[in-house]
Amino acid sequence: MKHYLTLLLLFLLSISLSYSQIPYDKYFTNKTMRVDYYHHGTKNQEYFSLDKIYQESDWPGSKVNLIDTLNLGEYLFKVFDLETNQMIFSRGYSTIFNEWQTTDEANRGIYKTYHETIRFPYPKRKIQLTINRRDKQMVFKELYSTVIDPNDSVNVNKDIKNYGFKVTKLMYNGSPNNKVDIVIIGDGYRKEDIDKFKKDAERLNNAMFNTSPFKERKNDFNVWLVEVISDDSGIDKPDMNIYKRTTLGATYNFFGSARYILTEENRTLRDILSSVPYDFVNILINDNRYGGGGIYNLYTTTYTISDSPGKEWQMEYVYVHEFGHSFGGLGDEYYSSEVSYTDFYTKGVEPWEPNVTAQTKKENLKWKQLIEPDTPVPTPWEKSVYDSLERERAKLDRLAPDYYEKREPLITQAQNILKNSKYAGKVGAFEGAGYISEGLYRPAIDCRMFTLSLADFDPVCKASIVKMIDFYSR
Repeated sequence: MKHYLTLLLLFLLSISLSYSQIPYDKYFTNKTMRVDYYHHGTKNQEYFSLDKIYQESDWPGSKVNLIDTLNLGEYLFKVFDLETNQMIFSRGYSTIFNEWQTTDEANRGIYKTYHETIRFPYPKRKIQLTINRRDKQMVFKELYSTVIDPNDSVNVNKDIKNYGFKVTKLMYNGSPNNKVDIVIIGDGYRKEDIDKFKKDAERLNNAMFNTSPFKERKNDFNVWLVEVISDDSGIDKPDMNIYKRTTLGATYNFFGSARYILTEENRTLRDILSSVPYDFVNILINDNRYGGGGIYNLYTTTYTISDSPGKEWQMEYVYVHEFGHSFGGLGDEYYSSEVSYTDFYTKGVEPWEPNVTAQTKKENLKWKQLIEPDTPVPTPWEKSVYDSLERERAKLDRLAPDYYEKREPLITQAQNILKNSKYAGKVGAFEGAGYISEGLYRPAIDCRMFTLSLADFDPVCKASIVKMIDFYSR
């Protein structure tokens, strides 16, 4: 038996090493392959169809960590060398489409199409590309497969579009191949607004790198700016019948939520970024309604004009919170705010997000090693009182002029609960997370992913972020 276990361990180790030691130069050139495709369907159906393949500028990502070992995201794409069937690259990600599938619109059987992109080092010879999605048991299953010949001059587009937008370095610490490269791009900024865009980017970038664990790892990041110019200032607010001509087409009211900001103009976004080294994309919105959005390995959005004096710090909160989604793969820990999702998480199934769990036994928790022996699981807190305050807050009209005045005392009372609870500052399993009041749990009573405050990331979220920084910068 001991001999068998030794062989098994050696076998598993060899698999791990084969994944971590894919020889980049054997399979890839220094360029980037971009694959655009259409993702369409309804609640219980989805289809993929290839749009275009591009050769873009130098590959900005790690040349060491080619196989994704993080197990994050709703989807996972894999790249195989066709000749040897060796997997040579993979990445997890999530999409607007999979969020849309949880809306009432999709539930009514309406079909929708979104344009999406995946990027990887440019291969030297034919590859097989597969797109995989988690099933109800969180196991990745293949949904789409295609063969791509990188030397096919007819079907691979090598004409990089040049929009003429200025690209500058906001923060530079070394070669993109061993740094996390963030690109900050704006929407709803006219030519005369570009100085504001640069100030917005600098302020929010400073907020990010004054927040732990980013501040301790600042030297592992590069930050680039693209000065995108739109015809109009601001973006669409469909619920107010306001429509603007902007380059990226960002809009409020995504999925019917007044504060959710996304864009469907994926091809334009990717074309603009085609000559910039980037791993992650942050879009700044030149508008004054509180709002934003963030999807894992897609992009974030953040508003940049405060709609109330003294509330400018909320933009900093949104910027860092949404980056927690797109970069760290973190789930929302709040459960009482209005969202447009139904059944975002399947009951009884453990979420893939590292900071949300359906488990109630300490020994089964993803973060069990961070829990002190005397901390009970589930971890008690003053949830009923907190929920009553949140119900009162939900009755307020977010767009009313006196919204903040009426909201302030409710927030103060709620914050006092979070600060003074017996297990504040401890890691446990606190009920209420992932838009669900009962049955899902978060690691701490408070966190940047839970309340609208400048609270720190809790230890579980910090650990996930650090792991991601390591993966992209080493």
